[in-house]
Amino acid sequence: MQPPSPSPAPTPSPESTNLVTSRRAFIKAAGATAGVSALAGVKLPYVHAADDSTISVALIGCGGRGSGAAVNALTTAKKGPVRLTAMADVFPDKLENSFKALKRNEEVGSHVEVADDKKFIGFDAYKQAMDCLKPGDVAIFTTPLAFRWVHFRYAIQKGLNVFMEKPLTADGPTSRRMIELAKEASAKGLKVGVGLMSRHSRSLQDLSKRIQDGEIGDIVAMRGYRMHGPVGSAFSTKWDGKGSELMWQIRHFHSFLWASGGCFSDFYIHIVDHLCWMKGSWPVKAQALGGRHYRKSNGEDCIDQNFDTYSVEYTFADGSKFFMDGRCINGTLPIYASYVHGTKGIAIASKANDCGFPSSIHKGQNPDRASALWTSPSVPGEQDPYTNEWNDLMDAIRNDKPYNEVKRGVEASLVTSMGRMAAHTGQEITFDQMLNHEHEYAPGADTLTPESAPPLRSGPDGKYPVPMPGIVKDKEFEPLKA
Repeated sequence: MQPPSPSPAPTPSPESTNLVTSRRAFIKAAGATAGVSALAGVKLPYVHAADDSTISVALIGCGGRGSGAAVNALTTAKKGPVRLTAMADVFPDKLENSFKALKRNEEVGSHVEVADDKKFIGFDAYKQAMDCLKPGDVAIFTTPLAFRWVHFRYAIQKGLNVFMEKPLTADGPTSRRMIELAKEASAKGLKVGVGLMSRHSRSLQDLSKRIQDGEIGDIVAMRGYRMHGPVGSAFSTKWDGKGSELMWQIRHFHSFLWASGGCFSDFYIHIVDHLCWMKGSWPVKAQALGGRHYRKSNGEDCIDQNFDTYSVEYTFADGSKFFMDGRCINGTLPIYASYVHGTKGIAIASKANDCGFPSSIHKGQNPDRASALWTSPSVPGEQDPYTNEWNDLMDAIRNDKPYNEVKRGVEASLVTSMGRMAAHTGQEITFDQMLNHEHEYAPGADTLTPESAPPLRSGPDGKYPVPMPGIVKDKEFEPLKA
């Protein structure tokens, strides 16, 4: 079965040209099987959060991404009143640090109205925060992806609109669950945005249309690169044995496939998503290379599940190829960009970073200044794709427009996971295999408590199961027995 074509995004813009830019860095630089509810299939009446049209927001997951998303949400207050009224996290320090930073933010601090009794800590804090909202309000989900379906299910029961960070899933069972939840949300008229901001880059929107109109001819190949030194929590040393191992894993979520999909899913999904968008379809299969080379940090062994290098060859139904290369090694050539090769010429999709403008089209296959045929213009007030995605979501909420990016977000997550699994197993993996695979990395995520055993257990040496291509071939790693 050929995977579905990527659906067009609502309206997308770019970002800075620093080599490594995350949502957290961007905001700092900018200034600071699903449970079905009884209401399934019943469309909720269109309603604002209150009679005065104020939309209240609850932030669930108060790390860097969460704080950044909250800033983006509150900047939309220029087009209608928005306020942050509740916050939730499993770590008190993360919540309090986020709250203080948001209150200090000169642009949005006045819209932060979170009383002490609206700050919730714990694995059930997401329910308490969403219970503070009314139907039509917005819940932001920026926790590790293992909890995405858990939180989304509750938001649907409460009749809340949602913004959720990428990736949405890391395995087949949760992907299928999220697709069913997306249908339920649409049936109830809820609006759901997904943090794949490239789709809201005005330059990439323009480029996508031009490519679909044939300006570079037929696409024969695409190339994506994210290569730089170690970032995030992808390269962790041994847990010190203090406190809860589960909580420690959550703090180091990039190190574990159950929590993030690892560095491949979390870091590379933006380029995977927007290049498949340029193609207008999802790849049908992938084969890949990868390896662990430098596995020490300050002289200590790293115990995470990531490779240092990945090189994936995706194949589309028409035989054309998409090559995605990732590397996290200091001292190596840094490349962070994406390209589309056609029979008539080449396009630079992202000049730098995940969706760095300008995009451009060139004659021939050498994308230099002399060969340029078109360069995307700067759209005043719409250069920031993070702001654009929130403006688009809030416009849909306030004007009751159909808006649900979850299915496409799941498909982008699946394609990214397909490449990751191909590298981790040394096998060719198809889209259908990834979607229908039965290995769920964090079963029972909705029942976890701080005292729970983590979804992934370590061995007596403190190390965790890692991928072994060619040895463990039917799954990405062999879990240790309890």
